Amino acid sequence: MARYERETLSEPGRRRPLLPKVQLDSEAFGAFAEAAARFMGTGKFIVYMTVFVVVWITLNVVGLLGLKWDPYPFILLNLFFSTQASYAAPLILLAQNRQEVRDKMSLDDDRRIAAQARADMDFLAREIAAIRMNLGELATRDFVRGELRTELRELAERLERTGEDVTT
Repeated sequence: MARYERETLSEPGRRRPLLPKVQLDSEAFGAFAEAAARFMGTGKFIVYMTVFVVVWITLNVVGLLGLKWDPYPFILLNLFFSTQASYAAPLILLAQNRQEVRDKMSLDDDRRIAAQARADMDFLAREIAAIRMNLGELATRDFVRGELRTELRELAERLERTGEDVTT
């Protein structure tokens, strides 16, 4: 199969990719990366890796069951760890980038909510100030009670002077 396809030799050929284009669901892959990074950051992962290394070294040094596929200095084990690290680092970076995007969105939401709360507080402060200004023009409950007491006292005094019965 030719690398370049042409209709005629006078037309430039189109380049075909060497590898087929792979379509990945970025959300699913991102979730996988986060799960992998989350697992690699646990004590369980450290314990599993420690057990794996101890078993590997024990089998290759002692040679139990006649198994010695990776003698000292354990080049195959080092290759395994290098491969693991080469995959772990990008997965961890991808997980961190996704978390950074979520944090930025959360921060933007927090700023928007804080701005709305500030606008609401300013509105309420203006409303309270307007009510206080108008309240000065209104009669308060204590003022009305005081005025009624004064009127009742004056009425009682007037009735006493004229001698009429106040109780009726």
